[in-house]
Amino acid sequence: MNTERESKLNTLLSTQPSGVVLSSAWLTDQGYSLDLQKQYKKSHWFESIGTGALIRHGDQVDYLGGIYALQTQLGLFVHPAAKTALSLQGKAHYLELSAKKAQVFGGKDESLPLWFKKRDWGLTVESKLTSFLPPDLGLVEVEHKGFKVKISSPARALMECLYLAPKSQPLMEVFELMEGLNNLRPDKVQKLLEVCTSVKVKRLFLYLADKADHEWLNYLTLDKVNLGSGKRSLVSDGVYVSKYQITVPRELEAAG
Repeated sequence: MNTERESKLNTLLSTQPSGVVLSSAWLTDQGYSLDLQKQYKKSHWFESIGTGALIRHGDQVDYLGGIYALQTQLGLFVHPAAKTALSLQGKAHYLELSAKKAQVFGGKDESLPLWFKKRDWGLTVESKLTSFLPPDLGLVEVEHKGFKVKISSPARALMECLYLAPKSQPLMEVFELMEGLNNLRPDKVQKLLEVCTSVKVKRLFLYLADKADHEWLNYLTLDKVNLGSGKRSLVSDGVYVSKYQITVPRELEAAG
């Protein structure tokens, strides 16, 4: 390898953290041509993990290393979400968490690259692309293996859980999660509620917060939140809660 290629390689190795995916398209934009990438692979500095993606040779890269590339190199808002985000912030430690599944959300107009979808990350990555919340609102940064990724804040993560409920996320479990969120910032919650387009999510969020008797609920300005009109039935054989015009599972209404 000539001096120039070696210098570019050293720059790449020193500026990019280990444990992450490197997008081939991004590398090209940074001045690392496809020919140069092939040379690096031939010299066993990097290896391919699918079309358009490289990792350092022998590096152990988990799905968060893939998320890092999606966010910082491809400009996507795909992020760990719902119960996964709560777990990453220590907000779901009292619930049984499966290490075999990760939930990620992204904007409805985004698409995951094939290398991310086809890669065996050692767990199942369930993705949901939706616009019920703005893709860039309510995210926080967490550090993982020496790099940072954006994930849902607790308030947004709880709303994402409710978006999945009750079909693929038990409401009783979401209530248990809500009980632990006693220190949410009212201004952050207010903003999320105002821009959320799902009436179901907003009504359930307020119902669960009310049920958990959280003090921050008293500081919300609910007349700025569009809660829609008419009744919403989430289960066929449930209990109707007139305050929020929703029908919820009997065990949920009896809890607390």
